[in-house]
Amino acid sequence: MEKLPDYSDRNAHEIDYRIYGEEMQYVEIELDPQEAVIAESGSFMMMDDGIKMDTIFGDGSQKDTGILGKILGAGKRILTGESLFMTAFYNDLTGKRNVSFASPYPGKIIPIDLLEFGGKFICQKDAFLCAAKGVSIGIEFSKKLGRGLFGGEGFIMQKLEGDGMAFVHAGGTTAVKTLAAGETLRVDTGCIIGFTQGIDYDIEFVGGIKNSIFGGEGLFFAKLQGPGKVYIQSLPFSRLAGRVLASVPRGGKSKGEGSILGGLGDLLDGDNRF
Repeated sequence: MEKLPDYSDRNAHEIDYRIYGEEMQYVEIELDPQEAVIAESGSFMMMDDGIKMDTIFGDGSQKDTGILGKILGAGKRILTGESLFMTAFYNDLTGKRNVSFASPYPGKIIPIDLLEFGGKFICQKDAFLCAAKGVSIGIEFSKKLGRGLFGGEGFIMQKLEGDGMAFVHAGGTTAVKTLAAGETLRVDTGCIIGFTQGIDYDIEFVGGIKNSIFGGEGLFFAKLQGPGKVYIQSLPFSRLAGRVLASVPRGGKSKGEGSILGGLGDLLDGDNRF
């Protein structure tokens, strides 16, 4: 079980964890008595006896903000396509108990210690998996017009704030780039997992008529400028889903697949109608 550094001034719950698997990973969180972890709906995998589940409004990090503050905090999550509610898992017994959360598709689970990143990490809107109770999950508003108009998948970003552990999920293989001050990296917007708060993030036009019309890589990419760390995924879910949808035969039939004739077999079979 991975042990966290002993930071005595943490406000979030101090959880230990272990990540299992290679391409279809899950994370096992070890909870001491009265510790809790929060997660998005649909990420739960299994838990020991004695773990109590509780549906909470927002992320449970708001303290003494009143009902209006809680509504505003939870309401921001609608902009990221998430539910107003999250699930908290509490250890109500005296001994240690485990609860596990699984990746939604092939890839890697990345542990993020927010205390090491100055209390803030910015990630794709669907990257968050789970976190220690006390971590705030909100949205990162764009201050640049280009990012808002052309950002696509990378426009609305989530921000994870606090001093606890959070876990994000990435598709395919993960790359981590450390950028020096002024150093620039250009990335497909969908391939961004997240980055530290020192990174300046904007959208750039690919440029060139041939690139724009025939390039096949989209009209815009993300420009990331240091200093800070950038986490990149090789297989964003949108790309995976697009390939799956493209391979689905029209009408739900595929008689030529796998044969030498391929689609021509369907023509000869009389299944393609014009």
